[in-house]
Amino acid sequence: MRIKVDYDACEANAVCMGLAPDVFEVDEEDNLHVLLPEPPPEMLDRVRHAVRSCPKAALSLEE
Repeated sequence: MRIKVDYDACEANAVCMGLAPDVFEVDEEDNLHVLLPEPPPEMLDRVRHAVRSCPKAALSLEE
């Protein structure tokens, strides 16, 4: 699985970072960074939850 971000839609609300801080990071300038673009299987449940929880639906997963 690979994380995809629609940076035009992303508002850097940091919901994803709160749910999966080892995968997502929002810096001091409100830019989202994906730290693990292809997270390991043991993290996928948290990543899926973060993707579903994005208030702007800016995150998705590709197989």
